[in-house]
Amino acid sequence: MVEIIDMLMRGGWMMIPIILCSIVALTVTIERAWTFRALGLGRLAERMIKLAEQGKFSDALAFAEQKPSPTLNVLAAGIVHRAHQPAITMEAAGIREISLLKRSLSVLDTIITLGPLLGLLGTIIGMIGSFGIMSESGLGNPHAVTGGVAEALICTAAGIFVAVVTLIPYNYFLSRVEQETEQIEQYATLLQSILTKSDNPSA
Repeated sequence: MVEIIDMLMRGGWMMIPIILCSIVALTVTIERAWTFRALGLGRLAERMIKLAEQGKFSDALAFAEQKPSPTLNVLAAGIVHRAHQPAITMEAAGIREISLLKRSLSVLDTIITLGPLLGLLGTIIGMIGSFGIMSESGLGNPHAVTGGVAEALICTAAGIFVAVVTLIPYNYFLSRVEQETEQIEQYATLLQSILTKSDNPSA
C-alpha cells in the first residue's frame, strides 16, 4: 500500500485531479448501484397488471406504494388518471422516471473522457520538465530526466485506468436504463389496453 501511494506521489501534481475524478466516479457508482438494485422486477409489474385486469385499481395503487419502482410508478400514474388521457400521463411519468435513472450518469461520462486527457496533460508537463532539465544540464543528469519521464508515464497510466474502471459501470447502468425503458413501454401499453377495455366493455 505504501509503495502504491509513493508511486502516485511521484506522478506529480496532476495526480490530484485524477484522484479526485476516481473518488467522484466511485461515489456516483455506489449511489447509482443502490438506485438500480430494485430494477428488473418484472414480476411485480405483472402482478399490478393482473390487479388492473380484475378492476382492483385501489389494490394496484396500494401495491405500487408498497413496492416503488420506475415501472410501477408509471403504471400507478396511468391508473390514477385512467379517466382522463392515461396514455399521456404514463408517457410523462415514464420520461420523468427515466430521467431520474440517468441522473449522474453524465458525470461518469465526463470522467471517462476527462481521465485520459488529464493523464495526457500530466504526460506533457512531465516531458516538458525533462526537456527543461536536458537543456540546462545536458545528459549529465540522467536520473532527473528519467524522473520526468516516470512522472509522465504514471499520469498517463492513472488517467487511463480511471477511465477504464469508470467505463464498466457506466455501460452497465446504461444497459439497465434501456432495459427499464423497454419494460416501462411494454407494461404501459398493456395497461392502456386494459383501461381502454374497461371504458368500453363491449369492445
